[in-house]
Amino acid sequence: MPAFGTSNVSRPIYGRGPSAGLRFTVYALLSLALMYVDQRAHWSERLRYGLQGAAYPVQVAVNSPAAAWHWLTGSLATRHSLQAENEQLHTQVQTLEIALLRQHALEQENMQLRELHTALPPLVKRWLVAEVIGVESGLLRQRLIINKGLNDGVHVNQPVVDGAGVLGQVAHVGPWSSEVILITDPEHALPVQITRTGLRTIAVGSGNADELLLSYLAANSDVKSGDELVSSGLGGVFPAGYPVGHITGVRREANQLLAQVRAAPQAGIDRAREVMLIEFNPASPAAPPSATAITAAATTPDDDAAPTTTSAEAKPAPASKKGAAAPAKAPASAKTPAPAKAPAKP
Repeated sequence: MPAFGTSNVSRPIYGRGPSAGLRFTVYALLSLALMYVDQRAHWSERLRYGLQGAAYPVQVAVNSPAAAWHWLTGSLATRHSLQAENEQLHTQVQTLEIALLRQHALEQENMQLRELHTALPPLVKRWLVAEVIGVESGLLRQRLIINKGLNDGVHVNQPVVDGAGVLGQVAHVGPWSSEVILITDPEHALPVQITRTGLRTIAVGSGNADELLLSYLAANSDVKSGDELVSSGLGGVFPAGYPVGHITGVRREANQLLAQVRAAPQAGIDRAREVMLIEFNPASPAAPPSATAITAAATTPDDDAAPTTTSAEAKPAPASKKGAAAPAKAPASAKTPAPAKAPAKP
């Protein structure tokens, strides 16, 4: 039994430790000393550098699964995109190779055409600019008076154009002026061709400056509004391919064999102030055949009478009241001198 005044709590033999206040003071002084030394010697940065190096393998190992997944998915996507791009580029290469072969063929053909063009004589032999000094515009006459005449080398049936297309041709020549019959004159007829179909016909003047008539097309002809008209090269005046106009209206009736086709001229018929007279080189293959040559080819030496014109520009004339057919009236573009009477056979 324990004695009075004693307890059973055991006490350390070496006695009690330092107080809490003393320990706090010591730790605080130690922290201040370490902070001062670290600021001077940068020990903490060296320690952090070493710890980062030691922790890098652990970070790589932790991040490896996610990095491997992203790499795998990216590789597969890149493979598919590269395959698609490769196929597209392969197709483009084949297309370019074919185009290159075609380009080489076109270059060789172009060189041959250039050499041929150089060897051929030029189409336009001479051109002359004239000024319009008079205008006659009526339903029966569509004429221009220009300030160039015989002294300037102008001759009858010489083609007259402007910057847009065909205007007409010279009808009468004076010493210092000339009269030009326009393609809209009712007495003028011009062989034309529809560029879309290649169909040839005759454009006749209507008496209006903004209208041409195509009166000789069958009702079933392949023609529609908007078709472009160019000179066909027949008639011996204009070469093929000169702009004439475009079709503005087509009307077909069941009881009519011919269609009613109207066209608008390309040239500025009522606006031209300066015109150009063209003289073509007969030696050029593109030059129109002369009307005299056409007439001579269509006649024979056995004919006793003067032949009628066979140019495509001749317009049919109506029959007289007595029933006899009147001779066809040749328009200005088909006027040619009649050849001499052929000698009689022995």
